[in-house]
Amino acid sequence: MYLATTGRPDAPPAPSGVRRRVPGTVLVLGTVSLVTDVSSEMVTAVLPLYLVLGLGLSPLQFGLLDGLSTGATALVRLLGGAGADRGGRHKQIAGLGYALSACSRLGLLLAGGATGGIAGAIAADRLGKGVRTAPRDALITRHSPPEDLGRAFGVHRAMDTTGALLGPLAAFALLWATAETYEAVFAVSFCVGAFGVLLWLLFVPGRPRDPGGPRDPGRLRDRGRPRADRDTPPRAPAPPRARGGLLAAFHSPAYRRIVLCAALLGAATVGDSFLYLLLQRRLDLDATWFPFLPLGAAGVYLLLAVPAGRLADRVGRRRPLLYGHGALLLAYGLLLAPVPATAALVGVLLLLGVFYAATDGVLMALTGPFLTEGRQAGGLAVVQTAQALARLGAAVTFGAVWTASGPETALVAALLALAAALACAARLLPSGPIPEGTTP
Repeated sequence: MYLATTGRPDAPPAPSGVRRRVPGTVLVLGTVSLVTDVSSEMVTAVLPLYLVLGLGLSPLQFGLLDGLSTGATALVRLLGGAGADRGGRHKQIAGLGYALSACSRLGLLLAGGATGGIAGAIAADRLGKGVRTAPRDALITRHSPPEDLGRAFGVHRAMDTTGALLGPLAAFALLWATAETYEAVFAVSFCVGAFGVLLWLLFVPGRPRDPGGPRDPGRLRDRGRPRADRDTPPRAPAPPRARGGLLAAFHSPAYRRIVLCAALLGAATVGDSFLYLLLQRRLDLDATWFPFLPLGAAGVYLLLAVPAGRLADRVGRRRPLLYGHGALLLAYGLLLAPVPATAALVGVLLLLGVFYAATDGVLMALTGPFLTEGRQAGGLAVVQTAQALARLGAAVTFGAVWTASGPETALVAALLALAAALACAARLLPSGPIPEGTTP
């Protein structure tokens, strides 16, 4: 079932060789994500520093806090996806998630250094992200033809990453201007997040419109109506109600393999915060410069997100997904290798950027064509939840091994686990989207 850029489920794909524009809805969603990521990455950039160096949490405590707050999104991802599929309420459900994340910045301000309060604020932010991600990605899927999904997700992720690039810069500027006052970062982050919610409410369409051609019978009938009414495009029919619940998509063997591979690869993915802490230890980096570490990876991601998405549309989405995790495997090895600190810094940040460019949007683009109309949000939520739960286990395990045996032992274990997961994924992942006219 094809979804054209207008959102019509019965629209045929554009002729081959015709250059298609990125759907307007995708650009609007990307703008909201850009603003929201400025807000969230301002906090993310300084949070490991604030918790580990400022409040004195151990790596195990930080791993538990980070992993459990991520795992708390599992249930709401599923509920958010299922709720969005019922009656096509993607805008309402995702908007709730954006608002919850913005309000979590106030929680960080009110926590006052209390670990419990900080944990609650982080959990609220992750819950908001869990609620909004699947409905937002379902909107991208519904407004883009399957053959262009990689490009659409690449454009969205590039805009999203622009925010991730600007967020740490803003955090650094605030820390420098306020003599390392973290509360100023949290306050400005809240204001930016609230602006993102306003953009969502004003500009994201609640339901795709049926454009109707110049000879549309409905428009011919409207000739006698007032001009203001005639110029308002009629809305498309409400999307079909999802049937069979979240488990309905599991009837497709290819979808089951995607979920399994997402979980396997996620279980061997060390969180970025740990990698940045390892780099900070290796370089003995001053705390003031710590927020700059994510900028290198974000810059590479920004440059490669769209080319990686277009490549995935041409050669199939399976191969870029595997190559991206191969880049992460090389990053683990580089942190263990006896190379100069500067080379390790540049190499790890470059490989992290390649990893995200080749995997983040590509995984959603690989999954989307295997989901029928009315099940996109729920189906994508299941994949995201499997990955999130697996990364929860990875974060807690890595932090525990680091605390018990040191960072090198933990990194060797992660490297071996990722190599094994890659070998399994190479055999299990489906090769690409289903052909036109077939049913998943």
